Amino acid sequence: MDRMRQRGIKQGDVWATWRSPDQSRPGTGSRQGAWIYYRTWGNQKIEVVAKQNEKREWVIISVWSHEIARASHGTPLSVQSATQSGSDFRRPSFLRNLFNILFK
Repeated sequence: MDRMRQRGIKQGDVWATWRSPDQSRPGTGSRQGAWIYYRTWGNQKIEVVAKQNEKREWVIISVWSHEIARASHGTPLSVQSATQSGSDFRRPSFLRNLFNILFK
């Protein structure tokens, strides 16, 4: 809950992302057994990592967001990744943006 607040993510957005995601996928590696849920809200893409506990109750493990810049026709131009603190953003390089535009 503290990290969610630090990252400026609303609890209702987290709940809605988990309940009605735009897409989801099973976790891999250290997230094995968890699911990752994605939903875009305006220019923010929220990602929720959740896993069922031994009582089969869903527990949200982590939440973060990425800011998405869009061209006038709605195509994503770049994604800024939130760091652990949620306050520092890194902008992808020009070549990364070009690759994203051409191949995604």
